[in-house]
Amino acid sequence: MSMVDSFEKIPVKIFPTLEDGSVFIAREIARLIRDKEARKEPCVLGLATGSTPKATYSELVRMHREEGLSFRRVIAFNLDEYYPIEKDAIQSYDRFMKKQLFEKVDIDPKNCHIPDGEWKKEDIKKRSAEYEQLIESTGGIDLQILGIGINGHIGFNEPGASRFSRTRLVPLDHSTRLANSQEFQNISKVPRLAVTMGIASIMQAKRILLMAWGQIKAPVIHLAVEGNVTEQIPASLLQQHNDCVFVTDQLASSELTRFKSPWLTGECEWTPAMIRKAVVGMALKLEKPILSLTNSDYNDNGLSDLLVEKGDAYEINLQVFYMMRDSITGWPGGKPGETNPSHVERPHPYPKRALIFSPHPDDDIISMGGSFMRLQEQGHEVHVAYQTSGNIAVTDEFVTRFLDFAVGFEELSGIDSKKSSQILQQATYFLDHKKDSASDTQEIRNIKGLIRRCEAKATCRYVGIPKQNVHFCNLPFYETGVIEKKPMGEPDVRITMDLLREVQPHQVYCAGDLADPHGTHKICLDIVFESMRRLKAAGEAWIPDCWVWLYKGAWQEWDISEIEMAIPMSPDQVMKKRFGIFIHQSQKDMVPFQGKDSREFWQRAEDRNSNTANLYAQLGLTKYAAMEAFVRWHY
Repeated sequence: MSMVDSFEKIPVKIFPTLEDGSVFIAREIARLIRDKEARKEPCVLGLATGSTPKATYSELVRMHREEGLSFRRVIAFNLDEYYPIEKDAIQSYDRFMKKQLFEKVDIDPKNCHIPDGEWKKEDIKKRSAEYEQLIESTGGIDLQILGIGINGHIGFNEPGASRFSRTRLVPLDHSTRLANSQEFQNISKVPRLAVTMGIASIMQAKRILLMAWGQIKAPVIHLAVEGNVTEQIPASLLQQHNDCVFVTDQLASSELTRFKSPWLTGECEWTPAMIRKAVVGMALKLEKPILSLTNSDYNDNGLSDLLVEKGDAYEINLQVFYMMRDSITGWPGGKPGETNPSHVERPHPYPKRALIFSPHPDDDIISMGGSFMRLQEQGHEVHVAYQTSGNIAVTDEFVTRFLDFAVGFEELSGIDSKKSSQILQQATYFLDHKKDSASDTQEIRNIKGLIRRCEAKATCRYVGIPKQNVHFCNLPFYETGVIEKKPMGEPDVRITMDLLREVQPHQVYCAGDLADPHGTHKICLDIVFESMRRLKAAGEAWIPDCWVWLYKGAWQEWDISEIEMAIPMSPDQVMKKRFGIFIHQSQKDMVPFQGKDSREFWQRAEDRNSNTANLYAQLGLTKYAAMEAFVRWHY
């Protein structure tokens, strides 16, 4: 038994990426289907919905088409469904399962069972009991696939759900509705109820595989795997199942002790990065400045091995303090004439060409607005590339508001407004009669994209970026008209490579904010990474001199022990950044698709930036009003 096992009460299989983990789960499902097929027995699967299992279902479809995997003997039971909801609604899990799996394989539709969002409310108890009886009549679920909510829910069994619960109608927790508002236009449209299999129903499955991807799931994975068994974290109850495995990517497992504090689980290689991680974490835990840590602090917090290897606490403290100090700079593009070799950016060449990739038309100002303005003010040639149109994040009200302005402007200017008035009339009629399950027309999507493009241009004028340095990529993967996007495609990479070749930047900034609940940030980041790798492989002469910096801010911030460049901001700069964010009026007051965080983006950014500055101050460094943080990507 390893030291890891003493912390982790559920086995955890960790893969480099969600794609790798999804393939593993798909193969486990396929192996079970084939074993059952060989014995001429039905294979009973419990299936989950949401973004988490999509890649697994995609791999199962591929195996069906290319490897002959048959679902003829599969009987499927889904965990849950919103209530009430029509089966053909875009957000319904019935529609999700058909589009993602059932209609793409040879499963008998009669064997596909999903709680019904159209059940009459007075019949739900009876229908739920029948659902349980149907599962039992098949011999029970052989393999249950689960996701996990950020509050620890499994299925829609929210915190506090009884371990003895069965299929039933439940109210959805506010945090769940916020997290799932990405599937709807805003939280007011998210159903307040759902029908879900109960925890007791889930625990009766012969085997359980729970999957989790991304940094946003890391805290709850830690609680479920290493914490106490409690109904307040429903997934922790899986510790009591005799055949359950959690399958995660590296980001989702990052809060486990073996990664967060590896020195507690056995042998640890004391690299500079690991030393910094350990000492900074200890200083924050003890609420002491780095230079005030003592030998006793190290011994009392599991770091005696570090003392043995590196010597006295005083010397280690100095080493980490200097690392933190040297990460702070007011010159994101490098300081001309700087001779200090520990400065985070090169002083030459000066001025630099900087290319900021912004996944949506406001991520640049939200996540690195202070640094954005610094680069421009310090004389660098700054380019901004807006990777997507961001059109789905514009409310319908803004469409009619701006069309009404266009009509009024034409009338005021003596221009024939017949055409624009017709467009306004048609748009108003469509939007007034649009069902929740319907997507916008292409014309309305174009108008919404134009609104965001105008806001982005206004922000660049505010910062001082010349219009020829503003680029709108409109990457094709995004233009689906619905929340669900296409995977990264060859056209996306070609567009990005062409822009990189045109600018030939010395610096590239892009969003490493992978907690974005829509997945857009991750796809945009993957496109930049793939483009840079191809350009490097092609031997582009400017590539060796191009550094790539990753920012966060809209959804989360870098852990302070990871930060390689911290740009301080004065109170005036914080206010200037705020006003830059305010230019994006279509995203203010009511943020569409905001995920679990109900604050406006300017509030999120200011809180995160001030928190980063406070953490630096707590460690004994200079106190600033706010800081923006970056990590360098090496390719």
